[in-house]
Amino acid sequence: MDRTKVTIVNKQKEVKIPTGIRMICRRACAAVLKNEGIEGNVEIDISFVNDAEIQTLNRDFRNIDASTDVLSFPLGDNENRETNPATNAWMLGDVIISAEHAVHQAEEYGHSLQREIAFLTVHSVLHLLGYDHVNGGIEAEIMREKEENVLLEMGLTREVVF
Repeated sequence: MDRTKVTIVNKQKEVKIPTGIRMICRRACAAVLKNEGIEGNVEIDISFVNDAEIQTLNRDFRNIDASTDVLSFPLGDNENRETNPATNAWMLGDVIISAEHAVHQAEEYGHSLQREIAFLTVHSVLHLLGYDHVNGGIEAEIMREKEENVLLEMGLTREVVF
């Protein structure tokens, strides 16, 4: 049986992470992997940080000195997978979510924090799998369609507010 292990760490104190967010992150990861036909054991690490920490990471790794909502750090790809020697699981990579950004964006878009964090998780896991939207065009459209399909499957439409 395939197993997805999602490790979630809260490294910030600015935003209280509501009950159920960890389960939503795990469901989002599993839904993306299922939709993408990824089989086998997979490990994903998710960290909640504050805006200052995500700004530092964005500056250090992307040369962009600004905070952002989410960052993805993939470990390998389908052809060159990094595996955990203890579990033989594919270590997909790290997802870093700014809890402060997530709260602001949920308010801005008029939906729940749960939906916003689910979206950021889905978005980031797609990045870990090699999808990109930076150059716009068809790649961005494909990624957006995949994001919305996963959220719909999870029952998290734009209108859902918890």
